[in-house]
Amino acid sequence: MSSTSKPTKAAALARVQALIAGTLKHFPSGSFTLGNAAFTTATLVQLLQSLVDAFTSLNATQLSAKDAELTLRGIETHVHPVIRAYERYVLAAFSNATQQLADFGMQPPKARKPMDSQQRAAAAAKARATRKARGTTSKKQKLAVKGNVTGVVVTPVTNPASPPAQPAPVASNVPTPGNVAK
Repeated sequence: MSSTSKPTKAAALARVQALIAGTLKHFPSGSFTLGNAAFTTATLVQLLQSLVDAFTSLNATQLSAKDAELTLRGIETHVHPVIRAYERYVLAAFSNATQQLADFGMQPPKARKPMDSQQRAAAAAKARATRKARGTTSKKQKLAVKGNVTGVVVTPVTNPASPPAQPAPVASNVPTPGNVAK
């Protein structure tokens, strides 16, 4: 079997199991010299069976690990919001008490560095440019903006010359004094 790709675990397991079955069927009491080692049918089957057992153990362990990971993810979705809320609570309770925060494995929040005059001027210029680019205006300026409609002819609705037609009476199954069946 000369393949350039590595066989899957399932294919390798099936191949080893087929070797065991073929050996037991065709060489029930044989002896082999493979490489520089001598094997009997029993020792060869035992060696191959150890590989099958290793594959089986690996598959079981991986399935168990997947189950454990799914369990962990499920628990994390419930616990992480509580952790975040508790950390905020601890930070609020011990805002600048470094030792108490260290007991929780936390550090005090860093103080904001105030902007100097150049940074404030740059931020204000950037805000003005952004408002202009987006076309945003204040509430009073928005009220002053009115739309103009051009090229539309509006024709007024006039009363029709003839009176409107009366709707036809709806037939009903309710008997009236004139249509009572005798």
